Amino acid sequence: MNKTRTLLFASAVAAAMIFGGVVGATVLAKTTLTYASAALAAASPSPSPFKSNETAAHEAGETAAQEAAENSGQRPAGGPGSPGGGQSNETAAHEAGESATREASEKS
Repeated sequence: MNKTRTLLFASAVAAAMIFGGVVGATVLAKTTLTYASAALAAASPSPSPFKSNETAAHEAGETAAQEAAENSGQRPAGGPGSPGGGQSNETAAHEAGESATREASEKS
């Protein structure tokens, strides 16, 4: 009697595993798989076009060449947010630990 129960239980487990395998294969066959790089490329936002800052305070400190570049849609180099750009740190605490070479590179 004990062997019969064990055999019956093992048969039920085997049947459940086969049934699960068939259902899993059917579900996977009907889904479309996307690669991670394709999913990331589709989700990344496109860069927005450059918009010139036309406030009076900004325009007062700008040269004619900078204004012409902004009006033509070019992003000015060296401004905050541009590669390698940003403002030079001119605080006294920063300047105290800076070499003359480094200071000269910030000025140029």
